[in-house]
Amino acid sequence: MGKRVLVVDDEKLIVKGIRFSLEQEGMEVTSAFDGEEALEKVKNQEFDIILLDIMLPKLDGLEVCQQIREFSNVPIIMLTAKGDDMDKIMGLEYGADDYITKPFNILEVKARIKAIMRRINHKGRKEEEKVIQAGQLKLDIDGRRLYIGGREVNLTSKEFDVLELLVVNANHVYSREKLLKLVWGVEYPGDVRTVDVHIRRLREKIETNPSDPEFVHTKWGVGYYFKA
Repeated sequence: MGKRVLVVDDEKLIVKGIRFSLEQEGMEVTSAFDGEEALEKVKNQEFDIILLDIMLPKLDGLEVCQQIREFSNVPIIMLTAKGDDMDKIMGLEYGADDYITKPFNILEVKARIKAIMRRINHKGRKEEEKVIQAGQLKLDIDGRRLYIGGREVNLTSKEFDVLELLVVNANHVYSREKLLKLVWGVEYPGDVRTVDVHIRRLREKIETNPSDPEFVHTKWGVGYYFKA
């Protein structure tokens, strides 16, 4: 794949194992062992994806994720030893794109990375669909950029995927279950609360008044849709 991956974990044996496996796939792996080191590397280097442990010295993974989101939309997969659903939802709410619970199988890690990369690099749409304009909203699908009134809005990879699906299929109502399957995949272990979190974060970023949305609407008892 030739992708640049940052692995952030204070357990050096875990980092070593991930590094070996990903390098076997042709990826270039950089490591960091605490939150401050991770932030410094993200600010000074380009990465295609970040594997970020929640329990870190100096700055925890959620704080690191939140700070990264202030200047970058690089895909982030959280690594957590905790199995509580709220921890998983919190990880996504702070701007992560996915999570993996420890202990994990390295094959799962590689599969999640490849799935995210496929979504980001997916091409083959009709030429007229590459840029979609809806009022003040402009969605550059190939460039994976969003503009509202000419101002670029920074979205996470999953936020962009959700918005792209809704915009391309404007006025079509998707249930939370359907969105979860289409955006996160049928094997994703999370639940529909993940969808609600991302819709709320999207509205906070793109709506003038998130409580009275212009773009992403709710059809009560059914699901969500983008109003063309």
